[in-house]
Amino acid sequence: MSSEQQAAAEIAAEQAYVDVVYGRLDESTKVAQSLVTEGFARGHVGNEGGLVERDAMVFQATRRLSALNAAHDGLVFGRLDLQGGEARYIGRIGVRDAEREILLVDWRAPAAALFYQATAQDPTGVVRRRVLRSSGKTVVGVEDDLLDAENAPEDMVVVGEGALLASLSRARDSTMHSVVATIQKEQDEAIRAPSRGATIIGGGPGTGKTVVALHRAAYLLYTDRRRFESGGVLVVGPSSVFMSYIERVLPSLGETAVTLRSLGEVVDGVGAREHDEPVAAAAKGSSRMLPVLRRLATSPQPGEPTSFRYFYKDDVLVLDAKKLANIRRGLLSNLPRNRAYPKAPAAVARALWQQVSGERALEKGEEGFLDELTTDHRYVDFVEAWWPPVDAVELWRTLPKRVGELANGAFSREELDAMVTSWSSGVPAIEDVPLIDELRYLLGEVPPDDERDDDVPRQLMSFERREREVENELRSTTSIDDDGYAHVLVDEAQDLSPMQWRMLGRRGRYASWTIVGDLAQSSWPHADEAEQARVAALEGKVEHRFRLSTNYRNSAEIYDLAADVAQVAIPGADLAEAVRRTGEAPRHEWVADAALLDAVEAEADTMLERVEGTVAVVAARADLPRLRARLADRLAAHDRLRVLDGLDTKGLEFDAVVVVEPDAIIAESEAGWRTFYVVLTRATQLLTTVGTTQTWLSRVS
Repeated sequence: MSSEQQAAAEIAAEQAYVDVVYGRLDESTKVAQSLVTEGFARGHVGNEGGLVERDAMVFQATRRLSALNAAHDGLVFGRLDLQGGEARYIGRIGVRDAEREILLVDWRAPAAALFYQATAQDPTGVVRRRVLRSSGKTVVGVEDDLLDAENAPEDMVVVGEGALLASLSRARDSTMHSVVATIQKEQDEAIRAPSRGATIIGGGPGTGKTVVALHRAAYLLYTDRRRFESGGVLVVGPSSVFMSYIERVLPSLGETAVTLRSLGEVVDGVGAREHDEPVAAAAKGSSRMLPVLRRLATSPQPGEPTSFRYFYKDDVLVLDAKKLANIRRGLLSNLPRNRAYPKAPAAVARALWQQVSGERALEKGEEGFLDELTTDHRYVDFVEAWWPPVDAVELWRTLPKRVGELANGAFSREELDAMVTSWSSGVPAIEDVPLIDELRYLLGEVPPDDERDDDVPRQLMSFERREREVENELRSTTSIDDDGYAHVLVDEAQDLSPMQWRMLGRRGRYASWTIVGDLAQSSWPHADEAEQARVAALEGKVEHRFRLSTNYRNSAEIYDLAADVAQVAIPGADLAEAVRRTGEAPRHEWVADAALLDAVEAEADTMLERVEGTVAVVAARADLPRLRARLADRLAAHDRLRVLDGLDTKGLEFDAVVVVEPDAIIAESEAGWRTFYVVLTRATQLLTTVGTTQTWLSRVS
């Protein structure tokens, strides 16, 4: 029998088994669907117990149905042939037959660990590891690794070149896929690290850090579902482009109870998609912003009255700016501004009562004074104007006019001008989101409307009731707790500014963490400052560190060039080892200014013809508008073509990359060389640089 015939026979045998598993999956799906239907029917019982029973049944059945549907494609992906003859099938979820016998082992279960941990040097009882490649329900290929030849039966068939290398040559599309079938041993160790504390996953480009982290999230949900599903898992990435790229990975592993947010979307109700220019971004992200925001949150707001005069009986009661400042300090001594809102009327009233000295006024006593004061619209209007609830976004909008006075010399004129310019549009940038979040916590929650009486203005409530409400609010769950998660996963962590670390730290105060990054790829220019913020965010949590050492993404030809750039410009870069060669060396085109767009257009056409997967044209941000205009027709015709700046390529990969004006990318920011290094390492097969200058190449050569 020829090798082709052997492979066909093996595929047919595996298809027969896969058909059995899918048959059982379909039966389970029907059962789950019937339970959903039955649950809704039970809701008609008409009593509270019936409704609770219905909700529980519908919730559990719906969750199971969602997992079954999500795992449908490529359900069975692996098989282990063990010493003694046992065959163990591995899949995206676990499946049992009608007698509760295991048909398929969930990839996260301990029984599946051998699929990732066994090696030829240490087979641990595994004779053959097989990866099944499927299209829908159809097995289209198998790839085998023979790990223990000495114990292999004489009739055992070994097919293919090995699953990992076969997977590396396949074309990319616009989304990341699960690599659950080709996880390697060092990656699996990081995935199965202890759930407590912080798991730090490092390594150079293309080592699989992102996909390992996502598989770790799925693994944690499997091993301790009650904790992580009820507390929530937050996955944070650098950009909306990146989040769109990874959004299919966890659902494909049967996990849908995960929150995915880009850095510009972490704060509820605030969305940002664009980065600031480098100078403004570095200033806003710096810890120097903290005193500015604290002063902003505690200082008088524009338009607040600066004095109050009240006539009572024979007394003229006056609160001047100094007295109001003292009242302000007292209110803010224990509470943030919005939490102190219910206490403000009483504080003002007490300060006024202390000035009462007339005989007629004293005869009425404090109670009589308060009865008259709190029904006087002048007092009510003053308190509402002097201490209104403040919204974080609205307060952020006052920064352009106030940052100079509040900065106290902490920023240079260039930095101040850059920030004011960036705020002129009134639309938050990604770097503004942590500032708004900081203000949220400095201000406290604005009291919700439903706490106000329908017929009585809130300011007229009795002081005792108002202060009792404050104590209840402080004892109740705060917005900080509401923002908390059981697990926080941060990708491209080397790019986080101190202010972004503070934002995420609030959401992971009681959480375990998975942190993925590579300092050599950092776009944040001040590593020491960011490291201090990271340590503060983790609050002394125990750390488990893993380094991934093998570059599976880039061809060796491409990564050799990127490594040369790193060795010249990035001290201490963590350089991985690329495992494959394609014979395609990077190309460099040097053209005149007038010919640049023609050259980029031609190169994009060439790449689209030569590869089946994705193509990226990457340039400095200032060059994007003219490139997108020139390539508009091609972008409309090819959804696999993208035009991006260097920062938006973070975490992504493409079959082919055209880098436009590398020297402009390098000159764009303090971290320009690091950004250029990132861009070079996005290509899996083909790489071309096109520029009117080649200063960078002369330095590297």
